[in-house]
Amino acid sequence: PTPTPTPSPEPTVYQVNRLEYAGVGDGTKPELRLVESSPLWQREELSIGGKRYAHGATMHAPASVTIDLNRTCTTYEAHVGLDDLTQGVGAARFAVYGGETRLWRSGIVRAGQPAVPVRVSLAGQESIRLVVEPHSVFGRVALGDWAQSRIGCR
Repeated sequence: PTPTPTPSPEPTVYQVNRLEYAGVGDGTKPELRLVESSPLWQREELSIGGKRYAHGATMHAPASVTIDLNRTCTTYEAHVGLDDLTQGVGAARFAVYGGETRLWRSGIVRAGQPAVPVRVSLAGQESIRLVVEPHSVFGRVALGDWAQSRIGCR
């Protein structure tokens, strides 16, 4: 009889709101890089366009946060938008970079609009950078959310 192939193990999922900072973690899973990163608010609940999300990460525009993957990772997923705490003010763009290469970029996202889904392949990446760019002067008061933000690794 032909042997049954062994299925690939399910990826381990790391929520960005629960990642440790480099130097605090053990270097075997994704970690937030403290140097070269903007402040990041790791949250349990947030709301974009009137929809609530269980977890995520928030940053003021303009901002970027680098995550060292520290292992083979396959995907980054999130729903991005402006937090309802901004009360209808501002607009921004969101982007995901692998090194200097832009892997994904949103269109202009305005306060009050529904979140935009993100799914990016991380094949060959050692780190990723999450970026929020203000679209106008009022974009600088915006809180950019990465809701349900997670990294899938092997």
